Amino acid sequence: MDTVSLPDTWAYALRLPRDPRAARVARMTVRAALSGHGRHESLDAVELLTSEMVTNAYRHTHGPASLRLTALADGRLRVGVWDSHPRIPAPFGAPPWDQVRLAPADAEAGRGLRLVQEYADAWGGLPIGDGGPLDRGAGKLLWFEVRDRGPEGTRKAVA
Repeated sequence: MDTVSLPDTWAYALRLPRDPRAARVARMTVRAALSGHGRHESLDAVELLTSEMVTNAYRHTHGPASLRLTALADGRLRVGVWDSHPRIPAPFGAPPWDQVRLAPADAEAGRGLRLVQEYADAWGGLPIGDGGPLDRGAGKLLWFEVRDRGPEGTRKAVA
């Protein structure tokens, strides 16, 4: 008798208060979830990018944020960060804002979203709200995806 193995899919969601420690809590959550599922090959990139996005949510909004980490059946990891501000920044918005200029090497800010372009395989942003005349917007969802890497650090092909 043949057995069928289910795909290794799972999701974690975390609501983050407006708190300067939110990025640390998000990093710890990502590290625990990925380590617990044996997804060590993507851990550093996912942890870094999650931290950058949660930090931006804290710095540029006045409300809480939410984090969702999802393992998809084809080996991709998707991270979404919701916040209450409606503006979708580059590189998540539509062209011509799909590229972020490199920040100077000595810059103390402005490098986080550029890291998304360097380490993520895909990314995007969605406004949350119905867009009607009374809609003040419920914020936005920014997301990125990272594919598993093989033992040599090369990206595994997605079928």
